[in-house]
Amino acid sequence: MKKYLADILTFTRIILAIILIVIAVIPNDSKDLNCIAFSLFVIGELTDAFDGTCASKWPFPKGKAPKYRKYAAVYDMAADIMLAGGLCLFFLNKINLALGLSVGIVYSVLATMLDFIIYGKFLGHPDTATKNSLMVKNFDLAKTIVLTRRNIYLALIFAATTVTLYDSSWPLEVKITITVIACAICLALWIFLAQRRHNISRDAVDIEKKLSKKNKSTK
Repeated sequence: MKKYLADILTFTRIILAIILIVIAVIPNDSKDLNCIAFSLFVIGELTDAFDGTCASKWPFPKGKAPKYRKYAAVYDMAADIMLAGGLCLFFLNKINLALGLSVGIVYSVLATMLDFIIYGKFLGHPDTATKNSLMVKNFDLAKTIVLTRRNIYLALIFAATTVTLYDSSWPLEVKITITVIACAICLALWIFLAQRRHNISRDAVDIEKKLSKKNKSTK
């Protein structure tokens, strides 16, 4: 059962994202929806924080993984995009259309341009980077850019969830309590997932090790 925990967490994130998208488009402007949207997104992000850890700690025996595991990186990325997209859609429809559009368009254009530069393709990945990509020509610089983009993304998500929380129907005391608890959880995850924060992906870790060995052998 433990071997399937990572996949359960990922598919749970997809389900939560679908629910978030649904409540984002329904014709209802009740502030109670903000409470639901905030809760769905936070729970979804927690599944994202631990699915990779579970996959590393309880892997399938070599050669015995289910066939769908071949596309694990794809549906994990799809779950992340759906969850973030659901929050953005909710922000646009229920909170502030102009602000959401301006920030969303700027970040999307920037992220798309960087994807082409880093991986040589849209929605790229370290192990699928093209020969002319920055990932292949200058791995260290590519990694720095990816991690910087990730931090910008996290800052935008934090801002969006905070606005969603404080625009909800919960009493101010509840909002402040949730903020304190959320900050404590974020700090704990920041420490617990320290190594993961410095890695682009599991594939990039392997690439970095190979490049390191190659550089040592040429010296």
